Amino acid sequence: MNIFAIFHHRIAAILKGFAEAGRLPADLDMARFVVEPPRDPSHGDLAVNAAMVFAKDAKAHFANPRQLATEIAMALTDDPDVAQAEVAGPGFLNIRLQPGVFSSVLRDVLAHGGDIGRGGKGRKSAHGKVNVEYVSANPTGPMHVGHGRGAVFGDALANLLEFAGHEVTREYYINDAGAQVDVLARSAHLRYREALGESIGEIPEGLYPGDYLVPVGKALAAKYGASLVGKPEAEWLETVREAAIAGMMDMIREDLAGIAITHEVFFSERSLTRGEAGDMVAAAIVALRDKGLVYEGRLPPPKGKPVEDYEDREQILFRSTQFGDDIDRPLIKSDGGYTYFASDIAYHKTKIDRGFQTLIDVWGADHGGYVKRMNAAVAALSDGKAALDVKLCQMVQLMRDGEPVKMSKRAGDFVTLRDVVDEVGVDAVRFIMLFRKNDAPLEFDLAKVIEQSKDNPVFYVQYAHARCKSVLRQALNAFPGIDLSAAALGRADLGLLDDAGELGLIKLIAQYPRVIEQAAHAHEPHRLAFYLHDLASALHSHWNRGKDHPHLRFVNEEKRDLSCARLALVISLTSILASGLAILGVSAPDEMR
Repeated sequence: MNIFAIFHHRIAAILKGFAEAGRLPADLDMARFVVEPPRDPSHGDLAVNAAMVFAKDAKAHFANPRQLATEIAMALTDDPDVAQAEVAGPGFLNIRLQPGVFSSVLRDVLAHGGDIGRGGKGRKSAHGKVNVEYVSANPTGPMHVGHGRGAVFGDALANLLEFAGHEVTREYYINDAGAQVDVLARSAHLRYREALGESIGEIPEGLYPGDYLVPVGKALAAKYGASLVGKPEAEWLETVREAAIAGMMDMIREDLAGIAITHEVFFSERSLTRGEAGDMVAAAIVALRDKGLVYEGRLPPPKGKPVEDYEDREQILFRSTQFGDDIDRPLIKSDGGYTYFASDIAYHKTKIDRGFQTLIDVWGADHGGYVKRMNAAVAALSDGKAALDVKLCQMVQLMRDGEPVKMSKRAGDFVTLRDVVDEVGVDAVRFIMLFRKNDAPLEFDLAKVIEQSKDNPVFYVQYAHARCKSVLRQALNAFPGIDLSAAALGRADLGLLDDAGELGLIKLIAQYPRVIEQAAHAHEPHRLAFYLHDLASALHSHWNRGKDHPHLRFVNEEKRDLSCARLALVISLTSILASGLAILGVSAPDEMR
């Protein structure tokens, strides 16, 4: 039950009635106005901006937005769920709902449990298939904490979209075709010689120094013996490269599994030119050429900072400026090889060819300058039918009691994600990574995220769920044999819940379906984390009031009917907290010690 969607529909019907009477244009886009919680709860339960949004459309028949808002309010007087509708300021509409509406909200939560707010199957066909590509780290070593932020963000976003009713595929793009994997192979070959007993000394500059390649070297030694020693690089490079990439991807999959992340698709960059489908990069360039979007030309010299891929020569260019980019982009390098952008075009073409209409790429913040050209490529490849949303994740500053954390010996030059998970646990890593907008810098303090205090947001939210569970255990002791099933508590007299703290909790619960819908639409899972923290804060505040005022406690042995109504509220809170935490990939403990 999404009361915001319900009233959006009802107000849209009123506006359509005005349009049928010739007082508003018939083609109004009803998606333009919103029904939302008011910023100040004292103003009511719903805030509507329709009169302000449609002010220009209404000026022929309404003197000003306030008159339009007043007539909407008058039309709402016949609505049995509306206690009061009043106009504020130049034309905002504030609505107070009848108490019975919030009783219905609780009963709906009790009836649907963890499925409250879940989108229906119809949403899948309406919005098309969604591809969420995240992590996509170079397979050259273990995942570091920065990778972890993008991994958690992408996974939570995929969970959120799936919960909202979308058909989602989780994808990892393996960057296994660049020069960095040749460096990986050379580094692994050094470890292979070491495994055969050779003293390799200090790792040469330019190779990967971490000891995570030691197992790869040992595996190569066990499989090939000394047969790869003393041969020219060209004879062993491919073999060692494949073994090293396979070993790194196994390690990366283990790192991801350690934070409860799995992907349905692992797509190899090398397959774009060396797979069964032949040269897909060349095919993508041909496809764009057929659309008149590829030409031979010379780029003007860049203004300001030098452009990395600029070459003063006649070259093959993609008309990305036709789709909002700053300059047209080269597709072929001077040595005849493809640019990274050309490969990325081909890769995104495979997504479109696989039927995805919404493409979400999760990248590190250092790739921000690449966004316009990829949006241009997707628009060109799909004729505007597919949408690309690139979500940039800022770096993570790892701290301990306010001091930067030193590098990991195992990785060589960074702190691994696995080390962090081993120290603070999966729940802390996932929730803290999501408790800030993805494009905002994040300080992750290893000491603070395991504190059992209100200053630790993951503890604060999990403790709210555990506190609800403790109330239910208390109720079983106070009322032996009581039926705490959702069905039984749904028959309680919920009208008894009239305290301001109780009503505040119910109104927050009522926002959950809207939070899911809005967060999924914006591709912003942090909204859900913020909401859960607000809900937990309201619960803890009400709980503390009960310490000073016993009549407000959830379990009152002298008033069974009131206790049953309050237990219905507690069960509903439990369902919402557990549902939201599950979407974020965080556990909802029954007890916390």
